[in-house]
Amino acid sequence: MTAQLVKLQAAPDLVDQVYRALLDAISDGALAPGARVTQEDLAERLAVSRQPVLQALRLLKKDGLLLDAPGRGLLVAPLDAEWIGRVYEVRGALDALAARLAAGRRAVIDPRLVEQGRRAARGRDIKAMIEADIAFHNAIYAASGNPLIGQSAQLHWVHLRRVMGAVLQSSPQRGTIWDEHARIASAIAAGDAKRATALVEHHGRQASENLRARLSDVLKPSMKGHSP
Repeated sequence: MTAQLVKLQAAPDLVDQVYRALLDAISDGALAPGARVTQEDLAERLAVSRQPVLQALRLLKKDGLLLDAPGRGLLVAPLDAEWIGRVYEVRGALDALAARLAAGRRAVIDPRLVEQGRRAARGRDIKAMIEADIAFHNAIYAASGNPLIGQSAQLHWVHLRRVMGAVLQSSPQRGTIWDEHARIASAIAAGDAKRATALVEHHGRQASENLRARLSDVLKPSMKGHSP
C-alpha cells in the first residue's frame, strides 16, 4: 500500500516543511525502514518542486535517517536497537544535567504539558504522543538555563522519535510515562536536585529498556524468512 503524504503549500521555509513532513513519515512508519525514496517521487507526492526535496533529503541523510540505496535513490535507514541504546545513554546524561540545573533554579514546568501528554496517551495520534513527550523534555532543557543542552539533545531526538513511533502503536507504558514526568516536574519545582536527577535517570533507563524490548518485537516479523 502506498504511504500517504500530505501535499504542501509553497512557502519561504519550504525546505523545512519538506524535512518535517518526511521526518514525520519516517517516525510514524509511513516511510518504513528499508523503504526506497527518490527525489522525483517525493516531489510529486508532496506537490512541490524537486529542489526543496533534494535539500531535505540531504539533511535527512546527514542526520543518519536515510542511506544510499543500491543503484539509484535513497532508502530509510533500518532501526537498530543497539544504536538506540547508545543514543539513550547520551540523552540520559543531558536530561540528568538539565534536571539538576532546573531544580537548582526551582523552575516550574508548565503543568499543561503533562495534561496534554496524558490526553495524547489516551488517544491514537502517535505524532501527538511524540510531540508531547518532546515538548516536556524541551521544557526541562529550557528551564536549565543552559541553551547548549537543548541544542545538543535535538540531534538525538530525530532518532528517538522514529523509535517511539514504531513502538507507541501498542505500548502499555503510555500512561505511566506521564506519571513519571509529573514526579520529575514536582521534584524540580521543589528544588530537590538529587531526587530530580535520580528520577530522570530512572526514567531514561526504563524508557530505553522498554523501547529496545518493544523494538525487538517490532523487528521480529521482518526478520522471519531471512535466517541463513
